[in-house]
Amino acid sequence: MFFLENPVVRDLLLLVFGLGLSAIAYYLVRTHVLKWLHRLLRKTPTKWDEFLFEQGVFNAAALIIPALIMFRVAPFLTVTQEGITQLLKVAVILAVAVAVDRLLRTGLAIYNTFPIAARMPIKGFVQILQIALWAFAGTITFSLLLGQSPWIFLSGLGAVSAVLLVVFQDTILAFFAGLQLTINDQVRVGDWIEVPKYNADGTVVEVALHYVKVRNWDRSITTVPTHKLTGDSFVNWRGMFEGGGRRIKRSVLIDQTSVRFLDEELLERLSKIQLLQDYLARKTVEIQEFNRLHNIDQSSLVNGRHLTNLGTFRAYLVAYLQSHPQINQDLIMIVRQLPPTTNGLPMEIYAFTKDTGWVNHEGVAADIFDHILAIIPEFDLRVFQNPSGHDLARALEERGIPIGLCED
Repeated sequence: MFFLENPVVRDLLLLVFGLGLSAIAYYLVRTHVLKWLHRLLRKTPTKWDEFLFEQGVFNAAALIIPALIMFRVAPFLTVTQEGITQLLKVAVILAVAVAVDRLLRTGLAIYNTFPIAARMPIKGFVQILQIALWAFAGTITFSLLLGQSPWIFLSGLGAVSAVLLVVFQDTILAFFAGLQLTINDQVRVGDWIEVPKYNADGTVVEVALHYVKVRNWDRSITTVPTHKLTGDSFVNWRGMFEGGGRRIKRSVLIDQTSVRFLDEELLERLSKIQLLQDYLARKTVEIQEFNRLHNIDQSSLVNGRHLTNLGTFRAYLVAYLQSHPQINQDLIMIVRQLPPTTNGLPMEIYAFTKDTGWVNHEGVAADIFDHILAIIPEFDLRVFQNPSGHDLARALEERGIPIGLCED
């Protein structure tokens, strides 16, 4: 036939035939071979093969089959053989690069299933490998399209190294920052961190090459540049969870005018509190012995030593915390007075709950201070509180002044 004698037409027909055959082969592999392989691998006990299918590794590898078919057709071409061969080589390189890229993602997904992934995230290093992979694939592709040796492109990198350093400055900084964070174990996925400069306060959900993603407590997401974590200060609360205790550091304000010595009536009433019985018995004997040895004139309370309701209240709080089942007794525990202020005398509780969960910790702390506020009147102490409108109205009523006449 005369049109087959035309090399261009002949090449065109061969290309159409090759592309059609390649499309059919790719379709059969995608719809039959890969599905059969998927069903077969699903019967295996390992889950790694599932990750290979989820990341599309086999789908990318299947792209090589059409290229191989076209390679078998290429020798029959005449006019366009060299150009088609170069394009096929480029297609194979890109298909292999896509498959390797997805294989790296699969390896990362498999690695993240192990407990060590939270302590040593490797996503940043995988991203570096992906960048190197595509840089290599791009170099080979351009060398094939331009008909030059890839070494010519690689030898020219020295001349443009300064430009590359500027272009990839953030990537280089992020890589070494991620390496430092991983080696020093500064940040893990699941850590609670605070980075005030970026308003980040929450749980680390991802450690990548260029950023660390933090889910804040208000459910918003903050991304912090990786290299900023090594250059700026941040708080990691991991030690609190690993230490087995979460701190309570709160104060209750005592009205200083309610502080006084214990009289017989108050002493007898407080002696009925079980947590104070040993303390009061011991301190009473100790104080009596001290006053006797020093010939203290006890006609005045100024002389010698005497129990106070505030000191007894502090001793009760210590005994109460020591007997509390939710307080970690292995960590420091202090009940102390802070410097007096115009708002009263702060009595601070410094202790650690066994449960480090936020909700449970706050519940334990609230229960403790509920009890403290309820027990304070038993010691003839008063909590300091700035007067409210209700307090003023009650004071006026006690003086017999009608509230409605206050405006006159």
